[in-house]
Amino acid sequence: MSEGDSIGESVHGKPSVVYRFFTRLGQIYQSWLDKSTPYTAVRWVVTLGLSFIYMIRVYLLQGWYIVTYALGIYHLNLFIAFLSPKVDPSLMEDSDDCPSLPTKQNEEFRPFIRRLPEFKFWHSATKGILVAMVCTFFEAFNVPVFWPILVMYFIMLFCITMKRQIKVTC
Repeated sequence: MSEGDSIGESVHGKPSVVYRFFTRLGQIYQSWLDKSTPYTAVRWVVTLGLSFIYMIRVYLLQGWYIVTYALGIYHLNLFIAFLSPKVDPSLMEDSDDCPSLPTKQNEEFRPFIRRLPEFKFWHSATKGILVAMVCTFFEAFNVPVFWPILVMYFIMLFCITMKRQIKVTC
């Protein structure tokens, strides 16, 4: 490997200016994420505010419905992952009984661990809103569609998915 072939290194062996800039930018971003971790309510209020601004933008522009539909599907998938357990208890059970709480001293209690933790759910949802917002600045993403069909399809998809998620196995 010749000199300067490493990622982010210039010909002289030192990291390039661009590499240092983006590394520092990533560190600042991670620092802000770390500082925001304990403020759950504030984070969600900001996300709801961004969502409201996005909805107003789409309403005023009268377009970008396919982007909004994709955002809704993405948020639905995040929500399902947030509600789902990391390990499905029905797959862990050897018997045909319903999953239940431990009743004997020697049975192990396993707490509910989410497949998608709250912080990652918030972070992904916020990034999705910001990406959708950026897409509304480009006419290429303004695909002409009949939006009531998208709304009905989303409602059907939501109902079917939630029915499957809430369905009792016993």
